[in-house]
Amino acid sequence: MSKAKLIVFEGVDGSGTTTQVARLQQRLVKENIPACKTAQPSERPTGKMIREILAGRLIQNPGFATMSLLFAADRQDQQESEILPCLYRGESVICDRYVHSSVIYQSLSAQDPSIRTWIKEVNRHIMVPHQVIYLRIDAKTAAQRRAERGGDEEIFDKMPFQQRLVDTYDSIQRIFPNHRIATIDATQSIEQIEEEVWGVVEPMYRK
Repeated sequence: MSKAKLIVFEGVDGSGTTTQVARLQQRLVKENIPACKTAQPSERPTGKMIREILAGRLIQNPGFATMSLLFAADRQDQQESEILPCLYRGESVICDRYVHSSVIYQSLSAQDPSIRTWIKEVNRHIMVPHQVIYLRIDAKTAAQRRAERGGDEEIFDKMPFQQRLVDTYDSIQRIFPNHRIATIDATQSIEQIEEEVWGVVEPMYRK
């Protein structure tokens, strides 16, 4: 497990996390570094339930506590059944979103920054990632990207909330002072972002 890493991508919806997760996983494999990719919510039972809620098809106007606990349960299940087994096999794990999303989204939903402490507590058994990559993008550009890709609007996609998300994500290092976080400009081309990501990740495998 010593060379296997947990690398997490964070950012508002439309920042390109899913694209860059896939590209980094492919890049690692090309460099003969075993790696798999995953996402939160997961594809496991609780994760599927969360996706239905986010799409507005299961629970209308869920409270911050409900969402925080569902995400925490899904994350713990995924860690035990997927992430840790991969790491112990020597495969790095590239994850699209992590506990940072829960803390940021749900504390904003609660309109109370002090809630972050409780959300961190219910996720206290979740491992700290080796690297977090925050893809920073402004709310307007992110909204344009979401519109271009199509699909139904999710419950957190309203512009005022998205602007608050960007503002809060910009404080991610202060919110998680003990996490290793790199910020990359997500308004660049996909290829430029990929190269900057590689510049952050590649040295981790030379140690």
